[in-house]
Amino acid sequence: MNLLSSLVLLGSLALTLGCSGPDPRATNIARNGEASQDSDYQGDKLGSAKKAIDGVKNVNYYKGFCAHNNGRMNPWWKVDLKQTYKISHVVITNRMDCCPQRLIGAEVRIGNSPDNNNPVCGTVNNAVDAILTFCCYGMKGQFISVVIPGRIEWLSLCEVEVYGELVTENYETCW
Repeated sequence: MNLLSSLVLLGSLALTLGCSGPDPRATNIARNGEASQDSDYQGDKLGSAKKAIDGVKNVNYYKGFCAHNNGRMNPWWKVDLKQTYKISHVVITNRMDCCPQRLIGAEVRIGNSPDNNNPVCGTVNNAVDAILTFCCYGMKGQFISVVIPGRIEWLSLCEVEVYGELVTENYETCW
């Protein structure tokens, strides 16, 4: 392995190891947002988008606490936080009663564009664990979305938590 590859590998490892979960006292700001998705599974409300921000981390879709779309190309789910925040963490609770691998390749995007074309905070690389934590290092945005690009897929999310702080504009007076 050459020096550059070694440094890149070590840098990636350091970023991964340096990422811990949100402070247990932190407030999940997604709970006050407005969730939407590209479609509802079979048109029913069992898997409506708002189920992913209801505060319940039950990983069984059939218990009624997970969002689920109708299987589309480039499926998406998003929450509108109504204001711009500096996002520290996004935590996804994946469906585990069936097909958790569907989430592999999903991107967590953060920004101020409502059309989901925002910068990527992280990508789901495995679906072994129900809880997937993404450190977003202060990325700013009003919209947090989960998008599976480039394929037709069912997107199901049992909970999406968002942690961060409100962005306030600091205006300084120049004399």
